[in-house]
Amino acid sequence: MHPLRAYLHRFVPSMTDADWQPLAEALRPRHLKRGEHFVKEGENVPTLALLLNGSCRLYYSRSDGEEFTTYFFFENHLLGDYPGCLTGQPSQLNIQALTDTELVVFDYAVLRRLYDERPVYERFARLVAEYHLLGTDARLVEQLLLSPEERYRALLTSGKTKILERIPQHLVANYLGIKPVSLSRIRGRVARNGSNQT
Repeated sequence: MHPLRAYLHRFVPSMTDADWQPLAEALRPRHLKRGEHFVKEGENVPTLALLLNGSCRLYYSRSDGEEFTTYFFFENHLLGDYPGCLTGQPSQLNIQALTDTELVVFDYAVLRRLYDERPVYERFARLVAEYHLLGTDARLVEQLLLSPEERYRALLTSGKTKILERIPQHLVANYLGIKPVSLSRIRGRVARNGSNQT
C-alpha cells in the first residue's frame, strides 16, 4: 500500500481504489536537502506533503530573528502550511528539513476538489482536523500551564521519543521554550532524581 494511502486509511479505512486513484495521479516526489525549506514565511505554498524519510521542524520567526519551534515532523507525518492553504494568504510559518528528506507532495487544490467529488475525502479532512486540533490544544496547555521542567518531563512520558532521539538538543530546548543551558540543568536534575528513586 502506498504510504499516503496507508496514512489516509488510518482515518478512513473505507477508502476504495476508485477513491484513491485521483489523488494517486496527482502525487509527485520531492527531495529536500538538510536546511532547505518546504515552506518559508511570506510565501504562498498551497501544497501538502507526506514525509517518507527524514525529519523537519515547524517554526515561527520574530522580526528580531528569534525562532520558536512548535512541531517536529517524522516519517508518515502530513505537513504543509494548512492555514495558508485555507486562506490563500502568505505563510506565517516555516517548515525546514533537519536532514535530507524525502516527501511525496500534492496540491491542496486537488484535495479540495475531491471533497466535493468523493465524500470519503471530506470525512478524512474532518477527522484529521480534529486530530490536529487536539494536538495543538495539548501543546498550548503545556506551554501556558507547565514549568520548563514539567514540560520536559511531559515530553519524556509522551511517547514522542523521536524528538529526544533524533533532534539536536538546542532545537529540543527551543521547542520547550528554554535555553540549551537550562535544558542541560533540567536533564541533570531529572536524571539524578530518577537514579535516587531506584
